[in-house]
Amino acid sequence: MEDYRRIADRLAEEIYSGRLKAGERLPPQRVFARRRHIAGSTAGRVYGELVRRGLVVGEVGRGTFVRAAPPPSGRALAEATHDHDSRMKVDLELNYPAVPGQSELMAAGLAPLLRADVLGEATRTVPATGTAAAREAVAGLLAGSGWRPAPGQLLFAGNARQAIAGVLASLVRPGGRVGVEALTYPLVKEIAERIGCTLVPLATDEEGLRPDAVTAAHRAAPLSALYVQPTLHNPTGVTAGDQRKREIAAVVRDLDLPVVEDRVWSFLHEEGVPFAAYAPERVHVVDGLSKRVAPGLTVGFLVVPEERLRAVAAALRSGGWTAGRFALEAGTRWIRDGTVERLVGRKRADAARRQSVVAELLDTFTVRADPYAYYAWWELPAPWRADTFTAAAAARGVAVTPGPAFAVGPRGAPDAVRLGLASVPVPVLGQALRTLRDVARGRP
Repeated sequence: MEDYRRIADRLAEEIYSGRLKAGERLPPQRVFARRRHIAGSTAGRVYGELVRRGLVVGEVGRGTFVRAAPPPSGRALAEATHDHDSRMKVDLELNYPAVPGQSELMAAGLAPLLRADVLGEATRTVPATGTAAAREAVAGLLAGSGWRPAPGQLLFAGNARQAIAGVLASLVRPGGRVGVEALTYPLVKEIAERIGCTLVPLATDEEGLRPDAVTAAHRAAPLSALYVQPTLHNPTGVTAGDQRKREIAAVVRDLDLPVVEDRVWSFLHEEGVPFAAYAPERVHVVDGLSKRVAPGLTVGFLVVPEERLRAVAAALRSGGWTAGRFALEAGTRWIRDGTVERLVGRKRADAARRQSVVAELLDTFTVRADPYAYYAWWELPAPWRADTFTAAAAARGVAVTPGPAFAVGPRGAPDAVRLGLASVPVPVLGQALRTLRDVARGRP
């Protein structure tokens, strides 16, 4: 499948060359997808990329239009069409935390794997069940207040996204319906399209998913499963309280609904009892090492109800989503030697520091965030819309994620942006936030 950025590059070249003129309306995304023989989700990412670069603007009810902007110089055009990421001075879309000393800690754990007598074993294939050592280590890593998964419930994927894809593929047949928070992890939308299921947006409040929304959606047309982020919801940072978790657990039991609980960011939050503890026979827990450690050498975890182990393992195998043995061995060593625990402690402190910068510089705006999250949800002041603000920010050299990227369905796309706080140095983050503050104080 052609990468969406290459398609965006070609459209950008048409805009810079004048073949697509300022004010010209692009075709609806479904029409564009049909003409280019690409998925609808890919078309959406192409249009989103053009918005991010400040080349087009979307107007609700009217469509997407080329912005009125002078074409750049030849050098800028080359950067835009061949290496567009270099045009962005600060990228607050990507969100991969790293802390000082991280590489040194990781290297110490990897060193034993590079011995010839160990490397041979570490480069063999491994099933979805991983190894006994990995299951024991990860069961201890994931244990929380009132909940500790049994090692026999653990399965492994290449990363958490693959774990989500595998478990949803095992739960939902083509044409099935999956309930999700009205704002959800964008890649879940792509996964749903690939496996042929429909995402159903569910209402939330200040504590996250509302139990009555689950019941109403299921009664309207049966749901096959729920996908939820009850701890440090991405993008809003909301964490459900214990009582809310009990209420949702009661609902899913009553409706006989399986649940996929995404806990990828939960390591940053000192929460009470995890949601899985309230309905362990229903909840499939997804987690991983990419945020705790590093995205380039990672592994995804799944805690699966015992009776569903075979089905989920089969889905991981058929999708090609099982973990690599070397990454699994490295992750196991990092957990057992304390590397992961030390990195988590440093990243919690780092996230708190970055949130303090947000609180200081954006204190006059409506920003929702957990004090220990690596992202913030900025509800933009009128008359800014998410698309126009994203374009204006891009023109000033700062990339942010527009709210509609998280919205499920055509309605309810919020005039908000997510700020990813993890991927740039703190002084650069501060300067970027000052730039965004200046943009927000102006007018579209």
